[in-house]
Amino acid sequence: MCGIVGCVNFIDGIIDQFAQVEYMTGQLQHRGPDQTATWFNQHVAFGHQRLIVVDPAGGCQPMTYELNGKQYTLVYNGELYNTDFIRDELIKVGWSFASHSDTEVLLKSYIEWREQALERLNGIFAFAVWDPEQNGVFIARDRLGVKPLFYTFNNGTLLFASEIKALLAHQDIKPVVDRAGLQELLALGPARTSGHGVFKGIKELKAGHYGFYSKAGFEERKYWELTSEPHRESLEETAQHVRSLLVDAVERQLVSDVPIGTFLSGGIDSSAITTIAAQYLKEHKNQSLHTFSIDFTDNDQYFEGNDFQPTRDQDYLTLVVDQSQTDHQSFILDQPTLVRTLKEAVIARDLPGMADVDGSLLWLCQQTKQYVTVALSGECADEIFGGYPWFYREEDLNRSGFPWIRSKRLRNRLLRSEWAQYLDLDQYRTERYQAIIDQTPRSDSDSPLEARRRELFYLNKESFMQTLLERKDRMSMAVGFEARVPFSDHHLVEYVWNIPWSIKNTGGQEKGILREALKGILPEPIRTRKKSPYPKTYHPYFTEAMVNWIKAILQDPEARLFEIFDRDAVEQLVENKGNTIDEPWFGQLMQGPQLLAYLGQFDYWLRYYDVVIE
Repeated sequence: MCGIVGCVNFIDGIIDQFAQVEYMTGQLQHRGPDQTATWFNQHVAFGHQRLIVVDPAGGCQPMTYELNGKQYTLVYNGELYNTDFIRDELIKVGWSFASHSDTEVLLKSYIEWREQALERLNGIFAFAVWDPEQNGVFIARDRLGVKPLFYTFNNGTLLFASEIKALLAHQDIKPVVDRAGLQELLALGPARTSGHGVFKGIKELKAGHYGFYSKAGFEERKYWELTSEPHRESLEETAQHVRSLLVDAVERQLVSDVPIGTFLSGGIDSSAITTIAAQYLKEHKNQSLHTFSIDFTDNDQYFEGNDFQPTRDQDYLTLVVDQSQTDHQSFILDQPTLVRTLKEAVIARDLPGMADVDGSLLWLCQQTKQYVTVALSGECADEIFGGYPWFYREEDLNRSGFPWIRSKRLRNRLLRSEWAQYLDLDQYRTERYQAIIDQTPRSDSDSPLEARRRELFYLNKESFMQTLLERKDRMSMAVGFEARVPFSDHHLVEYVWNIPWSIKNTGGQEKGILREALKGILPEPIRTRKKSPYPKTYHPYFTEAMVNWIKAILQDPEARLFEIFDRDAVEQLVENKGNTIDEPWFGQLMQGPQLLAYLGQFDYWLRYYDVVIE
């Protein structure tokens, strides 16, 4: 994985932008600490920070290839999982290769097939190619949006980068947040609308899209979308098909020239990936798999089970470790360190995030990096198989709106009155929700209830899943660590999309068809275990630390939080230690100390980025 930067100007050129591009590139050193390089011509500049995973000598970037006197140049962040297949296809039509890197394969794929190359790629990626034949720059992002790419225009210059911080490092790009940006943060946060960069003028290339910038201007197009059609296979055939696709996705994603492992929580998703990966490494490479988990100090003492998180992961993950004979490391995060990570996570994400969930994941990646450079993780399974309560909770099926944002009254109540009226968060949220619902790929064969569930699955893919993928990318890449997500494999996503709920919910349990597919693979206590979300701390130390953080902000004359939030409402929230009668701020568990942590992150973000509110 890597960090990429670009600057393109067809009118004035970019000669005076060299130093700016080098500085922007340096802001992404955390994404690629192994190598730094830049490339320039009269109109285009590329910067690259490399994290070496495959072919250390042959994968250097920016990569240039000359054909018929024209030089094509690529910068690329990501990983192709079908490199060998594409290379063989290119060899058949006359290409030869000097390395075994996926970078060279990607560059020559573009030269041979242009935008149609995207149809052949299986992987996670964001890349840019200078195309001298068409005299323009081609940019693209993977189908599910695992790898990020942001861009902005400034006086005829296109600037793009893997992270917002690199764009803000340009001397002409200011950290301005206007009405639309505040609406994103306060109506949807920590989620974002796909394509929206929150800061004024900054956009995100959407998942499954590509763009082309030339003298004629900039054009963005979608190259991939789900297709809705009747599902023809039986329950048994479906389970076998899911199993085959998942095994294929996991095994493909084990390609690496550096040590590789898996995150293991003891839940069904990470346990499935771990079991499949361990078996493959044992049979094909005679290696043991490295596995990694996280817990918090004294969580065994303070854990409080509930409907959403009924059991502790530590009671289950040893079953997988013992069965697959993995080399396991369990990291215990202490409370002072967790508190410290909250600010680090804001810088990693460039925005207020998911509080302690972001921070603890950042720390987990940092610890794991001491052992391996790459790890597979279980994100996306709940979104594609229907693991969340809102897929079967009747009130969510019968109501409109994002089911993971049920805190409408709280969001309005915490705002200063003038902002609440000006921003009209409820209307904005409704518009963003409806825009996604209207794009849902329909099927004439769906019953009204099945059509509604299809809307919810699409809503999850476009919004909630994007939030989790953003979290995973930023927290991992903040420490130069590569996280892969096999459940986002587009072949698996496309197939599961059309499985009807009666099969997805086999046995009346969330992700029933996945459980059916994993019979004989997972230990039965894990295969039948109720879903449990990402772990959080229950220690009273964390609660008190968050109360003290917000109290300090309340007493600080330079605090920025109260430019937006109502002081009295925040004071009352502190008195109640973040607990309210409202639903969680976001998702299932973001309440109490997590809500206070979010407000602390918000204040820190305004200060650290010196945000100008417009």
